[in-house]
Amino acid sequence: MLTMIIGYNKGLKRAIREVGLVAQTDSTALILGETGSGKELIARYIHQHSSRANNSFIRVNCGAIPSELIDSELFGHEKGSFTGASSKKKGWFERANGGTLFLDEIGELSLAAQVRLLRVLQEGTLTRVGGEQEINVNARIVAATHRNLEESVKGGIFREDLWFRINVFPIRLPALRDRIEDIADLAEYFAQKASNKLGLPLALPTESQISYLKKYEWPGNVRELQVIIERAAILGQGAFLAIEESLVLPQASIDNNGKVANQVREPIRTNGVFLTLNEALKLHITKALVHCHGRVEGPFGAAQLLAINPNTLRSKMKTLGISKTNYFK
Repeated sequence: MLTMIIGYNKGLKRAIREVGLVAQTDSTALILGETGSGKELIARYIHQHSSRANNSFIRVNCGAIPSELIDSELFGHEKGSFTGASSKKKGWFERANGGTLFLDEIGELSLAAQVRLLRVLQEGTLTRVGGEQEINVNARIVAATHRNLEESVKGGIFREDLWFRINVFPIRLPALRDRIEDIADLAEYFAQKASNKLGLPLALPTESQISYLKKYEWPGNVRELQVIIERAAILGQGAFLAIEESLVLPQASIDNNGKVANQVREPIRTNGVFLTLNEALKLHITKALVHCHGRVEGPFGAAQLLAINPNTLRSKMKTLGISKTNYFK
């Protein structure tokens, strides 16, 4: 099983089954999914569970390479082949020989680059820029894109023959908004990762915070959730997760369906200036005290709401200069 992918969503479980099948073969795999949905994680799993696992895994972000450098980066160049080529260089295909070449965001390649890529995929040979010798290459191709390549083909921005070549075994990853049943497990996992990374005590999300997270649309998918949880851990300093402050701006609104608006994805600010850590902590504790009418402990107390020890809360209040008497109604 693909244990590093967390969740029980049906679409995710189907994708995991497909990954397990294709990993054991040497076929080309095409991973489809929105930005942040875990495409690179899947690509690495395919490599690690293939017969090529002991050889190189090379990731290339096709959208990040300038068009004038794409040939040199993918296929290499000979010394003196262009200005600045002071030495011979192997391209990504040669470096991945015997292993796996992960062509991330393949849909961003120019049509000219697609032609040259298709030739290498068809013939298994390449010629470095400025060279004449044909070089045999044997790299398994795993490609990924957030685009609808079929629509890109219809629009004339992606070659149909290249699409046929890479679309041997497509794997579609669901967006996080389509698998909200997995948010609780993911949030707890990322809270544990943040605790280990930051050296802070472990603080887990409360039930009310999980409900809050489920209302958000998550345009950045799992990657965005990880960032939000880490930010919340920093703000809470191990005492709690400041999720609401991490996710929503003060002027944020909830749409008519009860969803948190997509545009509110920045840290909290006041008059355009980021709050300090202590200011954010004070605001978060103050909101809890207002909600609980100044009660610190016991049923319906702020400590219970924040899922922290009452003594820890009192210590934080003393440090931040918060008096509970100001919040009784």
